[in-house]
Amino acid sequence: MPINITMPALSPTMEEGNLAKWLVKEGDKVSPGDVIAEIETDKATMEVEAVDEGTVAKLVVPAGTEGVKVNAVIAILAGEGEDASAVAKADGAAAPKAEAPKADAPKAEAPKEAPKPAAAAPAPAKAEPAPVANGHAGGERVFASPLARRIAKDAGVDVAALTGSGPHGRVVKIDVETAIASGGAKAAPAAKAPAAAPAAIPAAKPMSDDQVLKLFAEGSYELVPHDNMRKTIARRLVVAKSTIPHFYLTLDCELDALLALRTQLNAAAPMKKTEKGEVPAYKLSVNDMVIKAMAMALMAVPDANASWTDNAMVKHKHADVGVAVSIPGGLITPIIRKADEKTLSVISNEMKDLASRARSRKLKPEEYQGGTTAVSNLGMFGVKDFAAVINPPHATILAVGAGEERAVVKKGEIKIATVMSVTLSTDHRAVDGALGAELLGAFKRMIENPMGMLV
Repeated sequence: MPINITMPALSPTMEEGNLAKWLVKEGDKVSPGDVIAEIETDKATMEVEAVDEGTVAKLVVPAGTEGVKVNAVIAILAGEGEDASAVAKADGAAAPKAEAPKADAPKAEAPKEAPKPAAAAPAPAKAEPAPVANGHAGGERVFASPLARRIAKDAGVDVAALTGSGPHGRVVKIDVETAIASGGAKAAPAAKAPAAAPAAIPAAKPMSDDQVLKLFAEGSYELVPHDNMRKTIARRLVVAKSTIPHFYLTLDCELDALLALRTQLNAAAPMKKTEKGEVPAYKLSVNDMVIKAMAMALMAVPDANASWTDNAMVKHKHADVGVAVSIPGGLITPIIRKADEKTLSVISNEMKDLASRARSRKLKPEEYQGGTTAVSNLGMFGVKDFAAVINPPHATILAVGAGEERAVVKKGEIKIATVMSVTLSTDHRAVDGALGAELLGAFKRMIENPMGMLV
């Protein structure tokens, strides 16, 4: 029978993507593992592999299409022994018939949903079948997307009780949102939300697009539509600031010893042959040493190397440090995994590679998802100090300012020292004030005694 190829969810936060390019054409035969398309997400351009064998009968979504929803059908394969052209024609003929029941469904369910018009809008027909046997309730494996599971967990919804609308009955985001809107399958945690929400909702309600535009004279502006990256950044920042209780700690670190060691290490770098001739095997930056110092500080204060969940504290065994990298249209945080175990030269070369591929949107999801903390450095722009927003699931993020010469008092005398201000943003649920201060103090010791990063 024909096989539908759907838009994959290439990251937990992905809701839609752009179909940048087809690497196959109708009539081509594909096998599992063959690269068939390139998809642009909010963070990167990624290759999509076939998971089934067959002949491409129809490319449903043309190359260059933007805003294709996750799980939407993008192509159809004809199975073994099937006529690809017949499958394509049958699909075209069947499409209108398949849509007809959906148009009628809301009318049939309208009387039941009439008392709750707000819940009826998303998809009333999907909320009703939740208790019906669907293959999940009988003890079988529950197939659900990572995003759907996370939303369901936060809202107290049992995914096993839902009927999935995704491929092969997979529970996807819209199924969970429909259940939440209809009030079905809610657990105790979800019941607490309405009690706290009413007072905050009116004050936090943002201005509508029309309200904003009315404040400016017509013809004095142009509208630039948001791309997927900017939408995702905006959504995650709102979640971070509205759900994470931030507090901030700032310290000044003297850099003179670190700068002197960096100069020595760079001068001692061995030469290696490349296409451009001989070049140093590494060239350390202050940021490379900041990454290493933060990783070692987390190892020295392990209770701060954590992530918050409602049911348990996640204690990490290694320091995976995300580093904010500015790219056209936004930013991304590629991760140096196990930075506590890596040498400065390895961190430096790995960071250069990750930053280069981040700017060309060639990172894989596992290279920018997760992590245990993050570093955001605006020192190169001359920024003295700032406070960064925590990127969940991290419990901390270090904002690094510029190193500058300042007057400091040492043993009663005024001296000149190169000083860098750093601010630690902390999730108070996971890291209390004293613990955050201990972590920042450990970082300061590493920066001011940098030889400790070499042993």
